[in-house]
Parts: sequence; structure tokens; C-alpha cells
Amino acid sequence: MLLLGRLIVGLASGLTTGVLPMYLTEIAPLALRGTFGVLCSMGVTGGVVVGQVFSLRYVFGTEEYWHYALSFYIILVALCYLPSYYFPESPKYLYIVRNNQEQARSELRRICKGPNATIVINHEIDEMEAEVNTKVQTCSFISVLRDPTFLLPLIIVCSFQGGQQLSGINAIFYYSVSIFEKAGLSTADAEWANLGAGCLNLSVAFLGPMLMSKLNRRPVMMVSTGVCAVFLFTIAFVLYYIDTTSWFPIICIACIMGYIFFYQIGLGPIPYFVGSELFEVAPRSVAMSMGSLSSWVCNFTVGMAFPSLQNAWGAFVFLPFSVTCLLLFSLTKFYLPETRERDPSEVAPLVAKGFRSKVK
Repeated sequence: MLLLGRLIVGLASGLTTGVLPMYLTEIAPLALRGTFGVLCSMGVTGGVVVGQVFSLRYVFGTEEYWHYALSFYIILVALCYLPSYYFPESPKYLYIVRNNQEQARSELRRICKGPNATIVINHEIDEMEAEVNTKVQTCSFISVLRDPTFLLPLIIVCSFQGGQQLSGINAIFYYSVSIFEKAGLSTADAEWANLGAGCLNLSVAFLGPMLMSKLNRRPVMMVSTGVCAVFLFTIAFVLYYIDTTSWFPIICIACIMGYIFFYQIGLGPIPYFVGSELFEVAPRSVAMSMGSLSSWVCNFTVGMAFPSLQNAWGAFVFLPFSVTCLLLFSLTKFYLPETRERDPSEVAPLVAKGFRSKVK
């Protein structure tokens, strides 16, 4: 039953993380696409905190009650599913992919309210019409993978989503209790410190909509990956020498909290929606599904491999995570074009030449 449940939940998670960011950016106006794009990351972060709370030994984290923590998922699904009947279909999907212009206008009228609604709707229709006239007709799965103009953006999307998992965040949260214990905390204190780390992660996630609406993607991603690389290297160094200096446990905990903070301002939210800003509507679903696949494969890899690597390498197990962040920093610096307040039809040509593309 557990294996079957994980299979079904895994399918749902893959579909959700692939479809939801794409859907949110398609129903949002251009100026708010970044703001809407980070909402998926906020939901994931909130789910992590809920899981941490229910796994506390004071709640359901015991041999007698752990199955109640798993079953609570049913309530969350039911509550989130109830309003789905009222959700609008993506106007861009209807207009560009399904060629159903009348229904697209109808959905836009549901979304756009207020005195300037007519102007906004006409502007959105003009944008979609321009994309229809210029869009690449390639949209099947195989044809997208074979098209050389999609090579670099696909690599960026898969690297960002996979690198997000390989950057160490899951190792921190899956095994943070043992890490905090190694840093000198008791088991009870380590569990509370783990919950505090999750709450910090969620608190910073709430800054995401504001940051993404005001700051460009490239500098935020570069700062996030660069600082995370430094913190991860420091965590490895401090954990290795933690028994030699009395204040190293405090430094270790501070580095973990600092890593979580800078992870969540860029490396956490941006990979979820960057594919929607790099790809036009026709190939977008293929790109997002590939990104989601990359994310969950790397998530699985970290979850399975980290304990063995930790036993073999000790504190140095965090060095590969640091290297991953440095690689993502380089990919962002040299190949990610700025996408904020740019339509995908403007961004796509900037990465159409593969690794010969020039970032602007």
C-alpha cells in the first residue's frame, strides 16, 4: 500500500510541479508573471512545514500515530480540490494551442475585472495574436527534444530544477535533525531547530512575490547560488572540525539558517517558473514536464544516496552541493537571459543558438 501510494502521489506531484507554474504564468498579466510564478514554490515550502509539524513526536511522529500524519494528506487534497471547479482555463492555451478564440475571450473576461478590463483584455488578445503569427509550430514531445533552437533553454530548465534538488536543500531538511544533533543539540532540541529552519524557509518564501515583481531574475539567481555555495562549503568545513572549537556548533547552525534564507530568495522559487518565461506556449508543456522530471529524479537521488555518502565522506558530503551551486551560478551568468517583464516571444530568440547564444 505504501509503494502504491507513493507511486500515485509521485505522479500527482510531478504533474503539479510541471503544470501549476505554467498555468499561473499563463493566466497572469506580464507585469505579475514573476509574482504568480513563485506561488508554487510557496505551496511546496508550506507543505514541508506542515509535514515537519505533523512528524513531531508531540503530534503524530510516533510508532502509534505516524499513519495519521500520512492520512492527513487526504484532507489537504479535498480542501484544495473543492474550488478547482471555479478555476479558469488558460486563455493562452485556448487561443494559441486549441485555436478557440471565443472561449479564450470568455476566460479573459472572468479573469480581468475592473474599469480597465476591456483595455487589458484587448492587450492580451493582441499579444496572443502576435504569438500565433510568430510561434514555432513544433509542439510534440519528440520534435521539441530534437529542435536545436530549444536545446539551451531545455538545458537551463532541467539544470535549474535538477540543480535545485542537488543544491543540498533536501539533504538539509531530510536529515537536518541528525545534522543538528551532530552540531551538539539534543534530539528534542534538534527537532525544534528543524521546525525553526522550516518556518524560516516559509517566512522567506512569502517575500518571493515582492522580490520577483521588483528584481530581475539573473542577479537574484546569481546572488542566491553564489552565497549558497559559500555557506555549503562552510558547513562542510565547520562540521569536519566541529569537535575542535566550542563555538563551531553555533556557526554550523547559523550557516544552515543562512543557506536556507539565500536558497529561498532565488534558487527555491525561480526554477519553478523560469521555463514559462523562456518558452512560448507551443513547446512550453514539454519543457515544464522535462524540468519536473529532472527535479524529482534528483530529489530521489539525494534522498537515497545522502545517507551512504554521509557515512563514507562525513562532513565533506556537502562539497558536491557547493559545486552544484557554483555550476548553476556559471550557467546563470553566461547563458540565462533576463526574462522579467519580457514576453517569451522576445526571450526565445536570445537562446535559440544554443551555447553560441549571447545573453542580453
